[in-house]
Amino acid sequence: MKIEIDVEQFAEDIKAGKSIGGKDGVLGSLIKQLTEAALAAEIDSHLTQDLSKNRKNGYATKTMKSEHGEFELDVPRDRDGSFEPEYNVPKNQDSFSKDLIS
Repeated sequence: MKIEIDVEQFAEDIKAGKSIGGKDGVLGSLIKQLTEAALAAEIDSHLTQDLSKNRKNGYATKTMKSEHGEFELDVPRDRDGSFEPEYNVPKNQDSFSKDLIS
């Protein structure tokens, strides 16, 4: 799996005067990209361990809240609904806590 972070957009936002942290800061975009990459790795691992014919089945959109603002997160789904993100965004979780980030 290749993780791509849009550092050019990050640099452009900083040059344009956006703050790094805080609400609507550029860290929110990086958190989104890193979290989606981690979720992709989690579902790949889940499907590798699943002995049934389960497979990916698109994404669900979830609004996440953090100290760096709100953003839409694309959470991968599987056909039989057994994928439960453990490390980043558990089901029914809509905000990042220090426990999730550490």
